[in-house]
Parts: sequence; structure tokens; C-alpha cells
Amino acid sequence: MPDPTRVISRLFVAGQEDYGATQSRATQVLDRVLALSEDDVCRALDDVYNRFIERHEDLTEELERHAHRMANRVQPGLILSQERWRLIGAIFTHEFSIEASALTNPSIVVHPNQEGVDDGSLRFVMSVRGIGEGHRSSIGFRSGVVAADGEIQMDSPGEHPTIGTHWEPMLEQINFRGLLEELDDMGENAGFVLGQLGATFTLTELNDVLFRFLDDRDSFRNADATVHHFRMIAERNYSVTFSADKDISERILWPVSYAEWRGMEDARLVRFIHDDGSVKYYATYTAFDGVGISQQLLSTDDFLAFETHPISGRAARGKGMALFPRKIGGMYVAMSRADHETNSVAFSDHLDYWNASMTVQIPTRPWELIQMGNAGSPIETEAGWLLITHAVGPMRTYCLGAALLDLDDPARVIGCLEEPLLSPRDDERDGYVPNVVYSCGAMVHGDILVLPYGISDQHIGIGTARISEILTRLVE
Repeated sequence: MPDPTRVISRLFVAGQEDYGATQSRATQVLDRVLALSEDDVCRALDDVYNRFIERHEDLTEELERHAHRMANRVQPGLILSQERWRLIGAIFTHEFSIEASALTNPSIVVHPNQEGVDDGSLRFVMSVRGIGEGHRSSIGFRSGVVAADGEIQMDSPGEHPTIGTHWEPMLEQINFRGLLEELDDMGENAGFVLGQLGATFTLTELNDVLFRFLDDRDSFRNADATVHHFRMIAERNYSVTFSADKDISERILWPVSYAEWRGMEDARLVRFIHDDGSVKYYATYTAFDGVGISQQLLSTDDFLAFETHPISGRAARGKGMALFPRKIGGMYVAMSRADHETNSVAFSDHLDYWNASMTVQIPTRPWELIQMGNAGSPIETEAGWLLITHAVGPMRTYCLGAALLDLDDPARVIGCLEEPLLSPRDDERDGYVPNVVYSCGAMVHGDILVLPYGISDQHIGIGTARISEILTRLVE
């Protein structure tokens, strides 16, 4: 269930609210704090600590961090008491309840750490979409154990969520080429800039090239637009690290780039095994800026350090890409819904660029006539790739279905369920978005399919089924 007491602290600047504001009122607000007597400052700060100290793991550090963000507005040389400095931080801080509206759309994978788990049981990581004020979404996690008989035991979430520390990763040319093509800017300008950079490069190296390019703007047309495109794409590449002391449920992936500022939605986790046997966890998710959507690729080895990069190409448009858990025929493979209504399979030699796809499923049954798509990464079985699907039918009711794809040729559909695998029960129809069951990824434990799903975009349930029974129906 969503828990509105799970809050993070964010910088708050009066006049920069999401709606109706035209410019910052930070200077006026700061002047009022500076005009307070020291006694008033101490009383106000005491009140802050009395009301908020239990809600944050290190309230002082958070207040001082936000005060430093506003230090450029303080007159140089002005000496402030420690209490006034921290009160400034409190004035420019607000709490954001990451699950105030909903907790939904989960996906599940095997946990990288299986130490201490009973024989026959399996620990898992479940990604969740938390929705807070203004419909802003973030990616969180839960953990638990599934027993041999399919019984699920969820771990209690930690009390102090955090958004981690953000860093600049290495940038890759292929990210820029694909997105510049979509922006219709992969011409002379972009070629000149990329020609001075390697296959991978740092943000500093990119900025050096862009500064030189701007110096020569007289000989290039629309140079400023090209520079804007490069910086916009670069912003979509970043990394996040968390302390190992933080429980996995306390690690929150919060929007950083403008492309995802209104939300990071519907992460589809997959435990990917590379050709050399190494394991990497990937997740595709939808970045939402308030108007447009785009795809991002998240990667991690341990759920402590994450990198995110944009995904580009015609097959990566829209929502809901889902990676297969290994290469097939030497190629990366993904389910795509670039046309917004059918299931397609895409192949690529690079995880960040998907240029072509082929349709494998179209809506034909009454419960899927509006649109269909995947409900997470395909699951490998001896009979084929088990694909859990979602579909939308009358009264915008979302159901989950299943299909079976050929192991060697996933563009070939072996079988489909004629009826939904899971539909909203009467007690699951009401919520933030009514009449919806939706999943972003299931996993297998023995013969048991473990299928977490969002219930009316409000809270989360977990269903289980026998893989053998599903496969029997799919191959009839």
C-alpha cells in the first residue's frame, strides 16, 4: 500500500512552484529571515527540529545543504549564526511524499544477494512506481522472499528514503547520434562536434568542443540550436550512488534531467546474462517531462550504483520497451510498442539504439481492441519465451494476458491465451485509475510464476500461477 509518511526533503524556492509562478521570490523571503531577531530565529528553528527531526535521518545535514544552495543570495561578508543559517535552510526546504497518491506498476527480479535464504526459497527485488504531489513519479524498491510453495513474504520498508548522490558518467556517441537523428539535427553541425570526440567522452570534453563550436558560429547555421540539443541529451546521462547502509527500500531514483522531471514511470527490470556469463540488471523506463515521453535505460550491478542513459531509434519511441534477458543470435532483443498499440520485437547490436522492429501481435480479441503491449521482460522456458502482456478493452479496462514466442526466433508467436490471465476483480476496480491491473515484470521460481501487479494504479498485489499450466494452455 502507498505510505504517505515516506518523505524526502527537496529544495523549495518560493516563486518556482510548478504552476502559476513567473519568477523566484527567494531574495524577498531571504531578507525576511535576515530581519528576524536572534531570539525569533532560535524559536523558529527549535520548532522545526521538534516537528521534523524524527522524519529525517539527518535533518541538520539536509538544512545546511539547502542553505548552501541559496548562499549566492547572501551579501558577501555577512556573518550569520549557525541557527540563522539552518533556519534559512528550513525556509528553502519542503517535504515530498513519494507515495502520497499511489504505489503501483511493479516489476520483480532475483535479488543479487541470496545469503541467509532458506533452501528452496528465493529472495527478490521489486521495483515500484511511487506517485506523489502533482503526479510526479519516482522509482523505488521493495524486497522479499518467495518460498518453494509460492508463499510470498515481503520485507518491511525502511523509514528514511533518500535520493542518493548524483554524478556525471561517461557519454557515448551512439546516444547522441540516435537522438540527434530524431531531432533532425544529425547534419553538418552535429558531425563537426562529434568528429572531435571519441566513442566515449566526458561532459567536460563535450563542453570544450561546444565552446569552440560556438566561437565559430558564423560559419555554421543554427549553431545555438545544435548546442542546445547536445546539452539536452547530455543531461539525460547521469549516475546515482547510495550508501550500503541504506536498505534497498530506502533508495529512491528521483527525476534529475528535464526530460524526466515530471516522472520516471514504469521501470521494467530484467536480470540480464551477458555472453561471458556476467550478470547485469537493466531497467527500461518512461521519462515524462509534462508533455512528451521518452525512453531511458537504467543499469546496475548491485542496486547501490546506477547509471541511466537515453534510448533512441524508431523502435524506442512511445512507452514500454522490455529487454529479453540475454542475446539471441548475437543480438540484443526487446519487446517494443513504438506504434502505441501492438506488440513488436526489435533487434539491435547496442542497448541504447533500436532502429527497427517487426509486429508480432495485434489486438483482435474484445478485451484488447484498444491497444496491447508487454507487461515486462519475456521469461525463458523450455517451450519458448513466456511473454506476459497487457491489453485495454471496453470501458478502458486493463487486463493481463500471455503469449509464447519461439526461443530462437522471438518474432514467431507459438501461442496466445484466448482469455485474460488476470482481470480486475470487483475489489480491484476502484483507485487512482479505475479498472486496471498492470505489471512491469514477473519472475519464475521453479514452476511458479510470481506476478506482481498494480491495482487501479493505487496499490500492489502479487499473483502466482503454475508455469506448466500456463504453457499447456499456450501450446494447445
